[in-house]
Amino acid sequence: MKHYFETFLKVVDALEKFGVEYVLIGGYAVIIHGFPRFTEDMDLFVRLEQDNIARLRHALDDVFHDTSLQELTATEIDQYPVIRYGAPNGFLIDVIARIGEMYRFDDIEYEELQIEGHTLRIATPEMLFRMKQGTVRPQDHRDALFLQELMRQRGTAGGSNGD
Repeated sequence: MKHYFETFLKVVDALEKFGVEYVLIGGYAVIIHGFPRFTEDMDLFVRLEQDNIARLRHALDDVFHDTSLQELTATEIDQYPVIRYGAPNGFLIDVIARIGEMYRFDDIEYEELQIEGHTLRIATPEMLFRMKQGTVRPQDHRDALFLQELMRQRGTAGGSNGD
């Protein structure tokens, strides 16, 4: 598990280094907001622009040195709801540019956090709650309950767009 968190931090650093426009959503985001749970992948919501996807490829290549990353294109990402990248070391990254008609990159509210000296863009608890409420997976239901309690403790009902 430690190996995966170290890889996660390397990916976060590379995303920052290459200026990728992304927001961390999903299990890692919920974990970072304080809910101890397992996740098998890193979910990245990315801006669907050619230049941004090129920066994403460079960032991931900087970490994984994998020629198959050339297949990760804006056209591919636009065609499918989720593109799963499996790194040579077994680390999994889901690349997402939209969730149906509900969410596009500019709809995702996020905040920038410092974690052990690493800067990352992470969906706000409010955003994650909206994304997870009403889904059918038991883990999403547990996440939503945690996020709802976190929002209650923070006294928040809205979010920011990182501004």
